[in-house]
Amino acid sequence: MSDTQTGERRPRVVVFDYGSGNVHSAVKALEKAGADVTLSGDFAEAMAADGLFVPGVGAFDAVMSALEKSGGARIIDKRITGGKPVLGVCVGLQVMFGQGTERGVETEGLGQWPGSITELPADVVPHMGWNTVRVPENSRLLRGLENERFYFVHSYAAQEWLLDVIPPFTEPALTWADHGVPFLAAIENGPLTATQFHPEKSGDAGIALLRNWLDTLPLPE
Repeated sequence: MSDTQTGERRPRVVVFDYGSGNVHSAVKALEKAGADVTLSGDFAEAMAADGLFVPGVGAFDAVMSALEKSGGARIIDKRITGGKPVLGVCVGLQVMFGQGTERGVETEGLGQWPGSITELPADVVPHMGWNTVRVPENSRLLRGLENERFYFVHSYAAQEWLLDVIPPFTEPALTWADHGVPFLAAIENGPLTATQFHPEKSGDAGIALLRNWLDTLPLPE
């Protein structure tokens, strides 16, 4: 039974407010999943939360600029370094990589993972709508959701995984989807989790995914 079902304190999540879109739908979805949610760009609140939700809508370079100006890049790095959970969504996944290339413009990312975000070589972009994903056996985020569909809207993606994990570190759980080519739909790597799709727009499956994420958050006694 999850913490959200046992009468224990609800996990506290900050949806990081740095000017990106979809923040209110994210707040509502996380509340429905069982969290106490604050929409905030405050450093102390973001650091103190059990989980930090990083939304991302628009161009890679615009999101990176907003994160840098708001102090979000520093917050994300300090949380991950300290083992505090972070969930990035859509461009919030993309900026975790080393760089993004959009319309010939290369922008440095947060560098939590090596690699580059590039345009999907598909007949139709953006990739918009519902799609299935290929869930690995070691996924906690998508446990019980192997046959569900999730909502995507993006033209760029991570199309390869370059991080070599050496024991005793745990192998990340990599969830793939396809649109023209395979691309990473979700990544679970220690305290850092990210999805290319929008769980807050994915109906009951998205709420269940967020509940799975909440269940991984370490809560103080």
